[in-house]
Amino acid sequence: MDEPQPPDLSRTLSEPPRFVVGSTMRHVLVMTGTGAAGLIAIFVVDLVSLLYISWLNDPRMTAGVGIATVVMFFSISLNVGLMIPIGALVSQALGARDRTRARRLATTGCVHMTLIATGVSVLIILALPWIMAAMGAGEAVQRVATHFLWICLPTNGIVALGMGLTTVLRAAGDAKRSMYATLAIAAVTIVLDPLFIFTLGLQSNGAALTVNLARVAYAIIALLFVVRVHGLLARPTVQDVLADASPFYAIAVPAILTNIAAPAANAFFTGVMARFGDQAIAASAIIDRVTPVAFGGLFALAGAIGPVMGQNWGARRYDRMRQALKDSLTFTIVYVAAVWVILALLRYPLAALFNAEGLTADLIVFFCQISGFIWLFVGLVLLSNASFNNLGFPLLSTFFNWGRATLGMIPFAYLGAQWGGPRGALMGIGAGSVLFGIAAVVTAFWTIRRLERQAKGPQTL
Repeated sequence: MDEPQPPDLSRTLSEPPRFVVGSTMRHVLVMTGTGAAGLIAIFVVDLVSLLYISWLNDPRMTAGVGIATVVMFFSISLNVGLMIPIGALVSQALGARDRTRARRLATTGCVHMTLIATGVSVLIILALPWIMAAMGAGEAVQRVATHFLWICLPTNGIVALGMGLTTVLRAAGDAKRSMYATLAIAAVTIVLDPLFIFTLGLQSNGAALTVNLARVAYAIIALLFVVRVHGLLARPTVQDVLADASPFYAIAVPAILTNIAAPAANAFFTGVMARFGDQAIAASAIIDRVTPVAFGGLFALAGAIGPVMGQNWGARRYDRMRQALKDSLTFTIVYVAAVWVILALLRYPLAALFNAEGLTADLIVFFCQISGFIWLFVGLVLLSNASFNNLGFPLLSTFFNWGRATLGMIPFAYLGAQWGGPRGALMGIGAGSVLFGIAAVVTAFWTIRRLERQAKGPQTL
């Protein structure tokens, strides 16, 4: 068999970077659409995987996997924060047509991301007894969760590598192959979960093994695309890894701090809802499952706009940066409006699907009625944060995310609960997000104007 040939870079070097030419709206839509397909597939697969476990008719096992998923969400959130500097730095280098620098940054960024993710997984494993005790679950539930995490956490470095590599693909404008790599997780899970859980009788441990195999497939496919198609990975050297540490962590640290805000806000809101009993908690859990599937496009948009903004910043195309932000704002408004209408129309069937009754059904229906009001302004914060992270203002992202999670949630949710019960708490989330959403978008446009003023002169394409 002939050995694979390296990619032809001569043609690539003569062409302008993908996002500095053509319609910015088209770039936003293509990147968001492909990203949404992968993200929503993962959200749906996670739901189906837990559904398989629930079919074992052992509530302790379902609870154990649920607790394990909460712990894994923390590690994945850190990984997402580590993705951001890779996308920002690589897209800027490609926009400036410095392919050698882009290749080096992609390589060292993936090394940093893999090492940090591996170290985090080791720390979590060592802290598992304390974490399980702090969650207050019963002994049998703790045992299921601990076994699940002991199997899954060692591959956190592998999934981090896959996430880093797909970020490189998106920075290069290859949204399609990034989506293919992400969909590999869904494909492996759908095929192997029933086999391991039911046919081989491995139950929750079988689901954990499936997670590991899906992660390996994800990383291998992403690696092949980055190396063979784009040639954006080189042999890492200690000197390069150390030299690139400063710009990498200058973006990564505030990005990680930003991502931690969401779990903190969710924990507080769950505490508020817990005051109204088990039915309110159940409603909150169902809403948390519906939200990422319904509004997954906003999360995808946050990942899509980064490479578009980064390449045009590297090319000094400030006009296109502003237009991309405007196009993303238009997409956010139209998308949220469409999802809001769909949820409002399906509010009663959705409650029935989860066999919800009483207060649980009432809160699900109410959320569907006000979901657009809440998520429009949350979407504005997500969109603006992506712009901040890719244009050299990561601390602004941290400020707005934590601001919304604290000042924009705690007093509003608390007072809303006091005045209007659990419905008032839901309304409080939306009311508190209005100011931060509008202020974040205004600030995002301001950062582009500031960068343009600071530029010494246009860079010739």
